[in-house]
Amino acid sequence: MKEQTQILHSIPVDPLTGSISTPIYQTSTFVQDAPGVHKGYDYARSNNPTRKVLEDTIAKLENGTNGYAFASGLAAIDAVIKLLEAGDEVIAVDDIYGGAFRLFTHIYQKFGISIKYVDTTNAQNVADAITDKTKLIWIESPTNPTLKISDIKAIAAIAKANDVLLCVDNTFASPAAQKPLTLGADIVIHSATKYLAGHSDLIAGLVVTSTQELGDKIKFIQNASGAILGPFDSWLAIRGIETLTLRIKQHAENAQKIAEFLLEEKLIKNVYYPGLPSHHNHEIAKSQQKYFGGVIAFDLVIDDKEIASAIVSNTKLFKLAESLGGVKSLCCLPCEMTHKSIPTEKRYSSGVTDSLIRLSVGLEDADDLIEDLKQALEIAVKQSSNKNATAAV
Repeated sequence: MKEQTQILHSIPVDPLTGSISTPIYQTSTFVQDAPGVHKGYDYARSNNPTRKVLEDTIAKLENGTNGYAFASGLAAIDAVIKLLEAGDEVIAVDDIYGGAFRLFTHIYQKFGISIKYVDTTNAQNVADAITDKTKLIWIESPTNPTLKISDIKAIAAIAKANDVLLCVDNTFASPAAQKPLTLGADIVIHSATKYLAGHSDLIAGLVVTSTQELGDKIKFIQNASGAILGPFDSWLAIRGIETLTLRIKQHAENAQKIAEFLLEEKLIKNVYYPGLPSHHNHEIAKSQQKYFGGVIAFDLVIDDKEIASAIVSNTKLFKLAESLGGVKSLCCLPCEMTHKSIPTEKRYSSGVTDSLIRLSVGLEDADDLIEDLKQALEIAVKQSSNKNATAAV
């Protein structure tokens, strides 16, 4: 069965009413036939029929055993880290999402969980970093925001050989483009806020496990900690998933055109997009991703925050905002926005310079988006020329 058909028909018709759309069960509790005798639902923190449809759907799409929906992507990350104990060690991708860095470094290190950041684009770096305390390897592929690609299959083999769990943040690719569990990962997480929901209208996180045993542990944490996704947001996420494959395909097509345009611009130093043959891990991306995604990052030949700010402040179709993965195009300056909490030295070491700009390419016509970037870059070129002239005086 093809991906789009599978998505649409993995969302069930409501057995009670025949509703083609999943009903929103907006309830806190469920009436029981006798004490402890119910229809599978007793209290909405533990289970909710709308949320269950979303959880079952993402488990199917990721080829996993179990799925769990959380109130945010960070709540999903938090649940996975709660599998660990004091004294355990995490090996994490160096170019990590700023929110995950903040959670790992400022929250969990206080509780005795150590974090070791490595460049996971070379699997040998992961193997070299493992110690007897390592219990979890954490990668994003592609990463946020420099679009680094890790060889999931190779790292999964290293993890299994050392009895270590591998968790892959699959937010940027989505299950329409990449299936980490099939490549050997143990856990997949998503910020469903992004491509899965796809319309910039909710905050949600998802965890998918490769085994029932892991699923049971995540379920216990979800119920015990309580950071569940509400029924209405679950319904919005289900509705978004129905068009996931169609959207991802168009996001990627638009992004490819824009990345190729950016390569020719003199103001731009590096263009980061896995679909470009010049990308460091293009061949690995091609082997494990069906589509290259809708996120592009680039930096400037003059690494100047003010000039980069001029670009993101003068686009008209690319709206200056946090987040990504929606139908409308967004742009951001990570050093002042998504990655501001990361120390400058660490940020630079992972490629996030002051002039790095991240684009979330939407579903507008690609030619219109290119024209928008052209005019913003022209403004920045003038600002750059004026700055150089002033410096020369």
